[in-house]
Amino acid sequence: MVGETRGVNRGELGAALRALRLASGKEAKTVARSAVMSTSKLSKIETGKVAPSVVDVESILVALGVSEEVKVKYLEVVRAETTETTAWRLVRRLGVHKAQQQTRALESRMKLLQLFQPALVPGLLQTPEYIRAVLTRHDLSEETLTRTTTARLERQQVLYDDAKSLRFVVTENVLRWRIVSPSRMAEQLDRLISVSRLPNIDLRVVPFSMAQRDIANHAFVIRDKRTVTVETIHAELVVTDPRDVSQYVDKFERFASTALCGDGMRRMIEDVRNDFLREQEIG
Repeated sequence: MVGETRGVNRGELGAALRALRLASGKEAKTVARSAVMSTSKLSKIETGKVAPSVVDVESILVALGVSEEVKVKYLEVVRAETTETTAWRLVRRLGVHKAQQQTRALESRMKLLQLFQPALVPGLLQTPEYIRAVLTRHDLSEETLTRTTTARLERQQVLYDDAKSLRFVVTENVLRWRIVSPSRMAEQLDRLISVSRLPNIDLRVVPFSMAQRDIANHAFVIRDKRTVTVETIHAELVVTDPRDVSQYVDKFERFASTALCGDGMRRMIEDVRNDFLREQEIG
């Protein structure tokens, strides 16, 4: 029976996905386009030449239009590989803007986002100037820089989807880290204040003055409490083992519990913004 996963291991997953596609009657190029990957990559996954990631498998299954039950079963198989690592040099080789498009596809399917960021304004909340300033540190060509900036801005449409709950916890350092000029930083902080008023957005800031029970090791993103993405210096890690995911969920909630929210958070951001504006006037 097509869709049955009993006895299917990770090594047989490609063939099982191919069987699903053939049963659906959809051409490879159609599925690949919908899954935001090349037809060549889909072919390599189906023939077992490339081990698919959780994201790859979920994207293919969504493109095939399988039932939720079948999707859950197949994802259980691929999650047997609990942590995946993709070096940034490979991302650059394949196209940074394509990575943004793949992330957008993921965000279109999720219902809950929990994002912790101790260093930078989260990408979904960045202004165009801030985005370009961050990306220029990655030695991209002007064409790639423009395409990637556009792709990241397009991702921000998810902020206005009331069917999703988006939770952001950042540290005070994020507000003060000088990524762009003082005037541009003020604009970026105004953007945070504006977005924080959306009904489906929960933005919180952990102030320096608050005693902490945890350590802000690095940024991470949790989607639907099932998948965690961690960005390191050299690579992106995807964590799917429920035991590991729960550690990130707990860490997120600990920081959220010590963070400012609502009007108190907005007053804090306004104070930092006003510091930047005064600095701009003096300069």
